[in-house]
Amino acid sequence: GKSEMYVLYQAENLLWPALSMALGMSDAISRSAGGIQMKTMFVDEGFGSLDDYSREQAIGTLRNLAGEDRMIGIISHVTELKESIDKQLIVTKTKKGSHVRWSL
Repeated sequence: GKSEMYVLYQAENLLWPALSMALGMSDAISRSAGGIQMKTMFVDEGFGSLDDYSREQAIGTLRNLAGEDRMIGIISHVTELKESIDKQLIVTKTKKGSHVRWSL
């Protein structure tokens, strides 16, 4: 079978160029690595620097890219972004440690 590869890329304030680079790297690796398909990508921030219109465009683009056979994880603290995402893995930090829960 084919192996899956995971990419973690921190976009910070350069969301669009960083996303383009990550997708390009994914395609290049898939072509050069004997058919390995990258089905999961995590985007760490960059959304806080976007205006509402650009943020909605970014979310729409990521939804389209995800499709049915890919997962794109977004790591964010932006409230407006949280309201736009249907399936969330919520991490809560407490004095006793971190806890996770799904919100579907």
